[in-house]
Amino acid sequence: MSPAALAAVMEATWPAEKRVALGPFTLREGAGGGQRVSAATAEAGFSAAELQAAIAAMDAPLFAIYPERGAVDQALDAALAAEGFVLHDPVVAYAAPVSALTGELPYLTAFPHWPPLEAARGLWAEGGIGPGRVAVMARVQGPHAALLGRIEDRPSGAAFVALHDGVAMLHALEVRPAYRRRGLARHLLRAAANWAAEAGAKSLSLVVTERNSAARALYEQAGMVEVGRYHYRKG
Repeated sequence: MSPAALAAVMEATWPAEKRVALGPFTLREGAGGGQRVSAATAEAGFSAAELQAAIAAMDAPLFAIYPERGAVDQALDAALAAEGFVLHDPVVAYAAPVSALTGELPYLTAFPHWPPLEAARGLWAEGGIGPGRVAVMARVQGPHAALLGRIEDRPSGAAFVALHDGVAMLHALEVRPAYRRRGLARHLLRAAANWAAEAGAKSLSLVVTERNSAARALYEQAGMVEVGRYHYRKG
């Protein structure tokens, strides 16, 4: 997956409430939907004055940097570092063919639905995924679904999956602490792949913070491979 394709899939499957063009920059309003939907990006080469205008236009300046996209992002990274912006939350993107992730699941272990059941909303809320992020899910224009995971007949995990241009992306995977390390995250990943296959997706992708070694190990063991990275610069 190219860096541009990755950015497009993330934009479509986890959209900002509002996007505003300011010269060569895109500014986003996330309305509580998370960092990426609140971060500015550079779409073309920029001058020092244009960068200062973008910084001044944000209450809490935050930029998303995709170094693999090329010279513009690399220049933005360097310019922000020179301004004293700190590197924040490096993120790793993973993907795999849907066909490599699909399979049978134990009955009612994990299943797709929409709109999200109250059980899913409650699980997300416990993990810090509040109404602002659930509102992001509702803004998605393409096919999408919530996933509810169960252990011992109890709601134990939830996730969200959406499709754009043949690529499904998994977001907001949360497992209740008491039920972790019991295979539910893997079941939710498989449920997402099964849904994606039925929706016509060719690949399934997701992003995870670089520091989340446990989740990264799970995705790599499932056969997903790294396809890109990005990070933030925070003022």
